[in-house]
Amino acid sequence: MPYNLKGRNVLVTGGSAGLGALLSTTFAEQGCNIAINYFNRLEPAQKVQQECEQFGVKTVVVKADMTSTDECARAVEETITGLGGIDIVLANAGWTRFSTFADLDSMSYDEWDKCWSANVKVPHALLKAAKPTFDSNPDGGVLITTGSVAAISQGGSSMPYAVTKAAQFQLVKCLGATQGPKIRVNTVLPGLLLTEWGLKYPKEVLEAIKDKAVLKHESYLDDVADAFVTLAKNTSMTGMRIQVDAGLNIQSS
Repeated sequence: MPYNLKGRNVLVTGGSAGLGALLSTTFAEQGCNIAINYFNRLEPAQKVQQECEQFGVKTVVVKADMTSTDECARAVEETITGLGGIDIVLANAGWTRFSTFADLDSMSYDEWDKCWSANVKVPHALLKAAKPTFDSNPDGGVLITTGSVAAISQGGSSMPYAVTKAAQFQLVKCLGATQGPKIRVNTVLPGLLLTEWGLKYPKEVLEAIKDKAVLKHESYLDDVADAFVTLAKNTSMTGMRIQVDAGLNIQSS
């Protein structure tokens, strides 16, 4: 039976820009109350908050560093306090920077650790913090991560990003296999997103990625957001992925 989103309390990490901002407004349009997480730019978060409130839902803005497990646990608690509970966590925030795969010195081990924290430890810690409330909710709870096709290929913004997104995908499967029956854990794997971050790729790289995709375009943001809504509503999926990449990386498994 589909999970009714109206009235659900949703934390969106990295919710003030790019895909996170769209997820915030998309779930608000579905009737969800939204906690918009940001780290260092308050004004964009407040703008997203205003856009969400146009749908007549309750919203809060939560400042927290999503490379810190302590900070993300606090964000869950502030969501519960501000909205009156928590039903869904959209673990959208991540970390990387552009670097060359072939250059093994292009990312420091501190940066590898930061990728690991943001892309693996924090989604785990978000669910750990939300689990007591999820377990007490009549309809349980939902964790959906923003993955990447970098998890199942050998490309992306950096090698640490690709490796830790692969680990995040395995985390989703492990959590999905162990945290039921009241908790569902899934992931969305986008390809190229033309967000503020994605547009930092050189123009020739953007065109090459779009040309490589079977459908000859980027992953449309609205399509990616729709995949999150689908996973939030679907009560028969856990430990699964929806890949929204315009045919960039078609695999048999």
